Amino acid sequence: MRPGLVLLLLFQMVLWGSAYPMIKLGLGGMSADHLTLLRHLVASLAFLPILLAMRSRLFPRRQDVPYLFLLGVLGYTVYHLALNFGELHVSAGAASLIIGTAPAMTALLATVMMRERLPALGWLGSLVSFVGVAFIVLGDAGGGVSFNAWSWLVVISAVASSFYTVLQKRLFTVYRPIEVAAYATWAGTIPLLVFLPGLGADVADAPWQALAATLYIGVFPSTIAYSIYAYALSKVPVTLVAAFLYLVPVMSLLFAWVMLGEVPAVVTAVGGAVAIGGIVLLNYAKARANSGLRRPVPQPALVAGHQPLDVAEVAIDGQPEQGGRQ
Repeated sequence: MRPGLVLLLLFQMVLWGSAYPMIKLGLGGMSADHLTLLRHLVASLAFLPILLAMRSRLFPRRQDVPYLFLLGVLGYTVYHLALNFGELHVSAGAASLIIGTAPAMTALLATVMMRERLPALGWLGSLVSFVGVAFIVLGDAGGGVSFNAWSWLVVISAVASSFYTVLQKRLFTVYRPIEVAAYATWAGTIPLLVFLPGLGADVADAPWQALAATLYIGVFPSTIAYSIYAYALSKVPVTLVAAFLYLVPVMSLLFAWVMLGEVPAVVTAVGGAVAIGGIVLLNYAKARANSGLRRPVPQPALVAGHQPLDVAEVAIDGQPEQGGRQ
């Protein structure tokens, strides 16, 4: 993977990691459903000037609308609603642990649906990263980690996120990544309009800190980060991009430490280091496998009467050999 793309993905994970403490600030002045709706309304509007500035299409082809609607519903509507309502009844630690399985689910889907190959060492790297996430959760779960029937909503959220990642890949043959991100955001925002009643009053009563936080997550973790995510998926295999998702809990802990004063426990810091190590291992395994595929194949022996163009012709009696370059 090119260094520039790695830096972009790291920046994206920083943005997604920053979303969690910002959401916490936003929930200090707004309800969860209104916060989710306002975030996506902001993101939907933010895409317009970007698309115009990049001279991108504002509308998809008519035949692609149902597919894009499915993509938006999975990646935005189902993901956010299932996660938000699930977290009302499931401990934060359990929810984080379940969401932490999304990269592995995504890699499995890419293997089945897109025939992407992840070497055994890559799967080991994914497992190591998940163990790191588990350490993060255990160190951060002061109230313990508890699962119940509502945990299935969080599972649905993780599955929806995985399908969103894999299904958008085919669209990059027709659309630019920024267009896919915009169309999916608009499609996912439409069902959220059911929460429109009462939004105005909630916004009017919210403190400026909550509104600023909502504006931030709408523009940066949504518009910009999802655009980077789509761009990365258009350039490299899904399994490589999904591996970087293990960094989101690490970045979230760092932002919570800086912004909210939530000092991570030692086991949490160790978990972050383990998660990063797993990503490095997975990328190394994928790079090694790709280098093996690109290994030059030895040229077969020349067959009588045939000769590749890059072989110099031999002069016979002062004349170039017939069929050689004149």
